[in-house]
Amino acid sequence: MGAAAATTTTATAYPPVRRIRFRFGEPRPMKRHFVDGDIVMSHLTALLSAIFPPGEEGFIRSVRRFADHVSDPVLKKRVAGFIGQESVHGQEHRRLNEQLVAMGYPLVRVFMFDHDSRRHKWIVRAENRLPGYLHLAATAAAEHYTATLAQRVLTDEIQAIPGDPEVRQLLNWHAVEELEHKSVAFDVYRFVGGPEWIRIAVMGVVYVLTIPVVTGGVMVSIMTDPSGRRPITVLRQTIGVFRGPLLKGVMADLRKYMRPGFHPDDIDTTELLDKWRAELFGTEGALVDHLK
Repeated sequence: MGAAAATTTTATAYPPVRRIRFRFGEPRPMKRHFVDGDIVMSHLTALLSAIFPPGEEGFIRSVRRFADHVSDPVLKKRVAGFIGQESVHGQEHRRLNEQLVAMGYPLVRVFMFDHDSRRHKWIVRAENRLPGYLHLAATAAAEHYTATLAQRVLTDEIQAIPGDPEVRQLLNWHAVEELEHKSVAFDVYRFVGGPEWIRIAVMGVVYVLTIPVVTGGVMVSIMTDPSGRRPITVLRQTIGVFRGPLLKGVMADLRKYMRPGFHPDDIDTTELLDKWRAELFGTEGALVDHLK
């Protein structure tokens, strides 16, 4: 158990933990529909930002359940980097979420709860009742999903969409780090002997449910927005999202994960990562002054 995973992880860099702080609403306040005045894309971005902190905490807990079983020192360090990156993601998205609630996105508040809340305790209890392999397989599937979207976020087509510059840079940074740690949970799953059929079956559920559930959430969010109650505009923009660079063809990319023997590193993102690390964190990188 773990020999193949150890070989894979040896060639993989440790995900670097960057302490960073974004300045939402500076130097000018964010617009209510902060993605180019697009109601649907603004609510979609807000909903995803709302989901990220509790979701990423769950990802961390799923990996930690197997921490004592990981003997490979390289994989141990990669797990530490994964946990560090996910922790900072949650921190910065919480700060954005506070801004979004103040701007009139009440659905975001549903996902804002502290560790002493009943909701958080209920989630942790529910996770602990899941078989460990199942929880970890769900994390590996979600990480492939986010890495697939991250590749798209960093394309020229998405970058060309006007929007709040600080939110854009948050998403760019998050996307880069999702690609940096895209295979960590997967490699832990493989190392501890997670069954291949569970991995594939869990992704099948994620594949079928995610877009319908998120679409429903976005529609509910829009219904809470008096300035967003423009049915024709919302319909046109929704069609635009599904036909646009973020989602067009995404299902085919996600299906790759369900191929027996698949590994996230089969999808080479090295060149894209090198480009964006230089863009954001090079000598004159766009986010160098955001690092703490």
